[in-house]
Amino acid sequence: MADKRRFTLFADFIEASFPGVKAVFDVAGGQGKLNEVLTARGLSCVTFDRRVKHLPVTYAERELHLDEPCACDVIVGLHPDGATRVIVDYAATHGIPFAVVPCCSDNSMPYNPWMRHIAELGRAHGFDVWEATLPMEGRARVVAGRPKR
Repeated sequence: MADKRRFTLFADFIEASFPGVKAVFDVAGGQGKLNEVLTARGLSCVTFDRRVKHLPVTYAERELHLDEPCACDVIVGLHPDGATRVIVDYAATHGIPFAVVPCCSDNSMPYNPWMRHIAELGRAHGFDVWEATLPMEGRARVVAGRPKR
């Protein structure tokens, strides 16, 4: 069973890692539970997911594409499945930070090589990349990056 604290713990990470963040894009955010936590903290958040049933949060019932206008300070994904690479590419396209907590790859790559691949993708896009681990059960490793200035 997934750790129910994951949304709060990831929100803590986002606020600590990106001081002054005001607006977040949450990609492949399921029902919008991370959005709910971030909004309760005073942040603006839009969740992108194709899910029809979701919480009453700001929600875009569609996939995020690279040409989506950027109305955020940081783009994130908590277990975003096949959207992990899109998050890093979107961040690079728009020059904003990113943070992802991958659970699985979008190409059947084993977990550890997938994590290295995501970190290298961020570096190839010119980001300062780091990893952290959320204090929770399950897939808890974060890959995050900031554009180099």
